[in-house]
Amino acid sequence: MGLPATQKAAVKVGEGESSKVEVREIEVPKIGPGQILVKINYSGLCASDKSLLHDEWAAGGLKMLPVTQGIAGHEGAGIVVAVADDVKDLWKEGDRAGIKWIASVCRKCEFCTNGHDECHCPKQLNSGFSTPGTFQEYCVTDARYATRLPEGVKDEEAGPIMCGGVTAYVALKRSAVRPGQWVVIPGAGGGLSHFAVQYAKAMGMRVIAIDGGDAKRDLCKKLGAEEFIDFTKTKDIPAEVMKITTYGAHGVVVTAATRAGYEQAPHLLRPGGTMVCVGLPQDQTIIAGASPILMCLKKLNVVGSVVGTMKDVEEALDFTARGLVHPILTKGELGDLNRFCDDMINGKLAGRAVVKVAA
Repeated sequence: MGLPATQKAAVKVGEGESSKVEVREIEVPKIGPGQILVKINYSGLCASDKSLLHDEWAAGGLKMLPVTQGIAGHEGAGIVVAVADDVKDLWKEGDRAGIKWIASVCRKCEFCTNGHDECHCPKQLNSGFSTPGTFQEYCVTDARYATRLPEGVKDEEAGPIMCGGVTAYVALKRSAVRPGQWVVIPGAGGGLSHFAVQYAKAMGMRVIAIDGGDAKRDLCKKLGAEEFIDFTKTKDIPAEVMKITTYGAHGVVVTAATRAGYEQAPHLLRPGGTMVCVGLPQDQTIIAGASPILMCLKKLNVVGSVVGTMKDVEEALDFTARGLVHPILTKGELGDLNRFCDDMINGKLAGRAVVKVAA
C-alpha cells in the first residue's frame, strides 16, 4: 500500500507558558539512508514534552530547535512502513518499532564505543528537541537506534516505556539499592514515579511511597509499595522514614522537579545512602544535594540519571513482557495534548498520558 502525501501532527504554536499545540495537516516525511519511517500508533506524553512545549528550560539552553517543525514527542510506538535500502537487513515493513528521546547517536565517539554510555554522545539527536518527534502520524528515525518492540507489550504500553519507564528503571539501578533494601519514591503516584514503584518491587527493593490522599495510598500499595507516607497528614517525613527503616533509606529517587523534593531527599537517607536526581526543575536556582556537613558526616552519594541506553530500554520492556510492570494510562488523542499538559501542571493527571496518533 502506498503512503499518504499528508498526515496529522500536533504543532507547537506560540512561546512560553501560553504556547499550545495545534493539530495541523503537514507532509509525510521521506526517509533517507539509514532511516525507517514509523507509523505512530501511540505516543506517551512526558513531562519533558510539556517543558519543551512551554519553553520552561529555555534559560538553561534547552529549547526546541526549528528543525523539529514544532513537533514534540519522544515516546512513540508503531509499525515500520518504509525502510531505506541500506538497513533492510535490520528492519522490514510490518515490524513494530519504538522511538525514544535519543533518536540517534554517532556510534563513533568514546561514549558510543565504551559499551554502556551512548546516552552522552555529543552528536545525539533527540526526538522533539533536535529532530521532529512522535506527535505526528508518521515519524522518521534512525534505523540503527530504533527499538524493536517485543511480543506481549502493547503499543500503548510500549510508548511510555520509551522514556518514562526506562528513566525510572535506570534511576533505580543508579541508586545501587540491593534486593531487600529500602528505597523512597516521593510523588509515587505520578507518571514517572508510578513506574518506579513497580520496577523497584520487581527488582526486589522495599518501597516507601510518598504522596497525598487515600486514592494515591491505595494506588501505591496496589503497585507494590510496602509502606506509604501521606505528606498531607505527616508533619515530619524524615522522622517517619527513620521510624520505618531504623537508620534511613538506602536510596531515594527524586522525580519531582521541585525545590522541596530536592531539599528533603538527603534527610531521608542512611549513612552511605544514594540520592538519584531525575526531575529537571524550571527554576535554575534549585540545587541537588545538602550541606557539606551532612554530606560528609553521612557519606552520602548524589548522582544524576537520564533516560537509558538501548540495552536499558530492552530490559525495561522485558519487565512488561513478563507481566511485572504495566503503566497506568490516561488515554486521548492528539487534540487532547493541551488538556493533558494543563492537567499535568495542576497535578490532576492520573498515571501516564498516552495519545492515539495514527487513525
